[in-house]
Amino acid sequence: MTFKPEVITIGLGYIGLPTSALIAQNDIQVLGVDINPAVVATINQGKIHIVEPELDKAVARAVERGFLRASSAAGTASVYLIVVPTPFKGDHQPDISYVQSATEKIIPFLKEGDLYIIESTSPVGTTERMYELIITQRPELKDKIYIAYCPERVLPGNVMYELIYNDRVIGGLNQESTEKAVAFYSRFVRGDLHKTNARTAEMCKLVENSSRDVQIAFANELSLICDKAGINVWELISLANKHPRVNILQPGCGVGGHCIAVDPYFIVSDYPLESRIIGKAREVNNYKSFWCAEKINQTRKEFQLKYNREPRIALMGLAFKPNIDDLRESPAKYIVQRVLQHANDEEYFISEPNIQDHNIFKLTDYRQAVEKSDIIAFLVAHREFFDLEIGKEKIVLDFCGVIK
Repeated sequence: MTFKPEVITIGLGYIGLPTSALIAQNDIQVLGVDINPAVVATINQGKIHIVEPELDKAVARAVERGFLRASSAAGTASVYLIVVPTPFKGDHQPDISYVQSATEKIIPFLKEGDLYIIESTSPVGTTERMYELIITQRPELKDKIYIAYCPERVLPGNVMYELIYNDRVIGGLNQESTEKAVAFYSRFVRGDLHKTNARTAEMCKLVENSSRDVQIAFANELSLICDKAGINVWELISLANKHPRVNILQPGCGVGGHCIAVDPYFIVSDYPLESRIIGKAREVNNYKSFWCAEKINQTRKEFQLKYNREPRIALMGLAFKPNIDDLRESPAKYIVQRVLQHANDEEYFISEPNIQDHNIFKLTDYRQAVEKSDIIAFLVAHREFFDLEIGKEKIVLDFCGVIK
């Protein structure tokens, strides 16, 4: 079968690769483009470079059947998806340089009637700016291509299912672009497709994650209050949630990942005076990570005074959420780094069961880490940690509800 891609995806990460595999499963030829040659080589072997259930099977089938290929260079297609990261800069300003660079890669290949879609989380107005970039370089395409924004809204660990069954919000720069994008997504999405404009779709993604950030901040703030008041926060939340109209989330050691820990800043940076609750929630969740690190350091000092020796400390988890290998913006990773910055002669055992090794931290099997340690700090509620047998002589700091 001749390979002539109908779709090109720019970015083969945690969203780009599953999206490419899903489209290819529907007998649509997809060329995935990534700047990392190792990623390109891995995918072309029918393998994957990230941990996500069912993704390995989907990629293997798509490559074997000839509907998915990877490359470091773009080419000609009918649909172009921009699925690259949108981090923030050091001053918490959104960085859309990846989106711009990805767009510039495909500008030479665009032709009349093509559909260009941004899926990357973006500040309001980004889709319009990218269209201006395109027609500045290709003025003959003005009003002759379709431009839309359609954010992903999936949960790591369940991406392949949610890409199919979750509703999608689709906003074009005009009605024709919206309809064109809806027709495209209807070929592989079974959830409802909600039509709007590009600016509303961009803001919708930011609002969804900001809302979750605010709710988590309330739970994290409760955990700080309960620690000072001598109250079990897990029991408190369980009892409060018996109210028919109360649904408090579970606290943790902060908020991480490429969405919730980042997206609220996209609103705060553009609307600083209006986004006071959103901004304060970010402060609370960032502070919770700092507080956890200080709690570990204080417990270490208390152990030294009581036993006249340095403790052995297990730091359990590095990922930004349970049961995945994704460390982006991870509060657990921040905590480990901060604790190690204040280390003396005590021994640390760092455990992350979802990755084999780390370029900075020496990893220890989670069972051995618990067995060898005097102080155990649970930073991430990985499923493996729930079945551990922990002796009564151990000091346990449970920041994520492993031992309730």
